[in-house]
Amino acid sequence: MDRREFSKSVALAGLAGLLDAKNVFSDAAPAPMTSHDPMYPDFAHGTKLTIEKIDIYPVWYPMVMRFKFFEGPVGGSGRPSVILKITANDGTVGWGQSVPIPRWSGETLEGAVACLKNYLVPVLIGKDVFNLEDIHHTMTKEMASDFSTSYPITKAGIDIALYDLIGKALKKNVAELWGRKTPDDLLLSWTLNPKELGETEALMQKGRDRGYQNFNIKIAPDTKYDLDLCRIVKKAAPDGFLWADANCGYDVATALEMAPKLADAGVAVFEGALHPNNISGYQQLVKQGALPIIMDEGCVSPVEVSEFIQLKMLSGIAMKPSRCGGLTSAVAQLNLLEKNNLLFLGSGLTDPDISLAASLILYGAYGLKRPAALNGPQFLGDSVLKEPITVTGGRVKIPKGPGLGVEVDEDKVKDLSARTWKG
Repeated sequence: MDRREFSKSVALAGLAGLLDAKNVFSDAAPAPMTSHDPMYPDFAHGTKLTIEKIDIYPVWYPMVMRFKFFEGPVGGSGRPSVILKITANDGTVGWGQSVPIPRWSGETLEGAVACLKNYLVPVLIGKDVFNLEDIHHTMTKEMASDFSTSYPITKAGIDIALYDLIGKALKKNVAELWGRKTPDDLLLSWTLNPKELGETEALMQKGRDRGYQNFNIKIAPDTKYDLDLCRIVKKAAPDGFLWADANCGYDVATALEMAPKLADAGVAVFEGALHPNNISGYQQLVKQGALPIIMDEGCVSPVEVSEFIQLKMLSGIAMKPSRCGGLTSAVAQLNLLEKNNLLFLGSGLTDPDISLAASLILYGAYGLKRPAALNGPQFLGDSVLKEPITVTGGRVKIPKGPGLGVEVDEDKVKDLSARTWKG
C-alpha cells in the first residue's frame, strides 16, 4: 500500500466509524495465506493431484413451465448454464456447473464463458486440486472483489467441480468430506409465479400431481395481488409451508406494512423484502418481529453474512451455493448460522443437474428442516446425467456416491451444447 492508499484508507475508516484496523489495511485480493484459513477444508490425502485441463460447455436447458426470471430478449432459449469438466493429472474428473441468470444477478452466460476462458481457467492449470484456499485466492486475484466476491455464480462452477473431483479421488461423498452424513431424501417446495390469480389453482394442482404439499411464492410489487395470492394458496394448502419471496421488490414502508399482513395470510417466512444494501430497513423489519426475515441477494461471502448478523438485519438466509461462489462459501455461511442459532432455508437458482446435486448434498448434510425451494426439476427439461434426478411424492433422493454422487454423460453434455449454444 502506498502513501496515497494509506491516507485514503484512514479517511474512510474515520468517516465510517465501523471498520477495524485489520479490515482497513487488508488487500481486496489477498495473497494465499501462510497459515490455514478455517473457511477452507483441510483434506487428508496422501497423493498429489493437479489441475491438468478444464473444459467449458455452455448450454441452454429447455424450460417446461414459465418462470419470470427467464423471460426477456433471450428468455425463450431456456435456462443458461456453463458445465465444467476439470481433469486432474491422474485422469480423475470432476464436474461442476455455473448457472448465470442476468435478471437476478447480472451475470450472463456470455460473460461467464469469457470470464472462465480468458481469466480463470488459464491461472488454475497446474494448481493443487486439494488446496481450495489457494485456488479461491487465485481466482480473486484474477477477478478482484469489489463489495464482495466478483462473478460468484461463475466461480461456483469451479468450486463445485473441485469438490466432485476431490470426493472421487478420496472415494467419499462430498458430505463425508465435511465429516457429515445425509438422509436418504429431501422434501421440496413447489414454486408459484402466476401471471394472473386465476392461474394459481391449476399451477398448484400441477405440483400436487407430483406429490408437492408445500409452496413458495414470488411476490412484489403489487401488494393487493400479493395478499390475494397468499390467501388463495393458504386456503388450498392450509397445512403446507408457505414461503413468500419479494426478490427485493418492496421499499421499506411497504415491507413494514406488508409483513404483518403476510403473517395474517398464513406466510411462514418473508424473504428478500428489500435490496440487501438497505441496512436500516432490514433492521426495522427484524425489530418489528411480524415474520422471520430471510435474506438472499447480497449474502455472497461469509464476510457480509457475519456483518449482517452483527447488524441484526436477518433471522436467517435462503442458502444458494450457486449464488455465493460454491460449496466452500456456503458451508462457511451455514456454520455462521448454526453458531448464531439462525434459520436457513434451502433454495436455488433453478439449478439443473450438477448444481442441483451439490445443493441436495449440502442441505442434507446440514439438516435442513423445511421444504427446499429447489425448482430445477419443476421448470427444466432435459438432463446431462446418465440417471436424471427425479422427484417422487414431492421428495428427491440425495446422491450418495463419491463426489457429487451423480454420473455425467459427456455425450449428452456435448450434444446439448452443440444444439443450444450459438456463441
